[in-house]
Amino acid sequence: MSTVTGDRTAQVPQAFVGRRWLLPSAVADELDPAVERRGRPRRTARDWVVDTCCFLLAVGIGLAAAQTLDSDTGTPHSLAVVDQFFGVLACGAVWLRRRWPLGLAVAMVPVGFVSNTAGGAAMVAVFTLAVHRPFRYVAWIGGVQLALAPLFFWLRPDPDLPYAGAVVFTELLTLTVIGWGMFVRSKRQLMLSLRDRARRAETEAELRAEQAQRLAREAIAREMHDVLAHRLTLLSVHAGALEFRPDAPREEVARAAGVIRESAHEALQDLREIIGVLRAGEPDDTGRPQPTLGALDALVTESREAGMKVTLANRVTDPAAVPASVGRTAYRIAQEALTNARKHAPGTEVTVTVTGTPGDGLVIAVRNPPPEGEVPHVPGSGQGLIGLTERATLAGGRLEHGPEESGGFRVRAWLPWG
Repeated sequence: MSTVTGDRTAQVPQAFVGRRWLLPSAVADELDPAVERRGRPRRTARDWVVDTCCFLLAVGIGLAAAQTLDSDTGTPHSLAVVDQFFGVLACGAVWLRRRWPLGLAVAMVPVGFVSNTAGGAAMVAVFTLAVHRPFRYVAWIGGVQLALAPLFFWLRPDPDLPYAGAVVFTELLTLTVIGWGMFVRSKRQLMLSLRDRARRAETEAELRAEQAQRLAREAIAREMHDVLAHRLTLLSVHAGALEFRPDAPREEVARAAGVIRESAHEALQDLREIIGVLRAGEPDDTGRPQPTLGALDALVTESREAGMKVTLANRVTDPAAVPASVGRTAYRIAQEALTNARKHAPGTEVTVTVTGTPGDGLVIAVRNPPPEGEVPHVPGSGQGLIGLTERATLAGGRLEHGPEESGGFRVRAWLPWG
């Protein structure tokens, strides 16, 4: 059994649905999201049992009080008839205690003062008020009843108990009933608060899961951009060279075709791994190892083979000592910067500088001079730099990029190392 709330579906346990009759209707309707709340909740089997017991209790106390009236010669017959008449009405009104708890408790104040046989119904009304309404209402009604108790027994003394004993017993009984009702109310509120806490925890868990999925998608998107953009740019450069120089020497055509084939193979392999991650829902540890700072030389060599002019100044004495996560981030930054230089400043000489020591951090800078001539606009420009900035920030570092005064472009990143 399920119910739809907004865009979410809340599952209702079958065990709860089968045992709903064991709970009060007010609590059952709050706990069961499948119930449409239209007006007063319907009584459960437990409610009928409790209401019947309250009615029988009020009737029993009323009959006992009626026998006392018969044996009391000081009470006029007309007053005894009026007392019992209001007592019968009060006992019948007990069945309305769930619908109008405050109204019934207010009505029972004057009725209980006039009728001795309505005492049981008055106690049931006070108990119901303490269960279903806040304490301020209980304080007012209970305070009035406690204040009227000495006056009631002064006007109509109990034939079996002394005045002080009757007053103390009645007030203690009233306080006990009020305390019991407040205990029941607090227990129900605790149950509902635990329900709300469980729902909030479930909602927060779903939000965390959605956030984790979003972060995973963003990470995959960054990897796709960093890896595939570099491979496809190499393909474009060499395919363009073959297109514009069909009369090139046979060796250059063969070398360009080999680079195109190798780049296409690498791009397909990278794409296959990313699709595998999307299908499996988690990274595949059996795939190719992720590049680190030690793979920067191979990246520069690959770019040179594509026709770029790249100068690498790697001043890190031991690249293997750089943490894998820092080295991988530095590699991706250099890869994206070389890709951007190849697209926006073709034919220029790109300088890649890597410096750093443990404790001071790792600094990687990629710079290229302004291109010669007009360069056509490339769609989607700037997205890679946004991804690099986010990648550096997630690694605990920072990245700066922008044009230089000479007209060139510079990307500089600092990553923590130590």
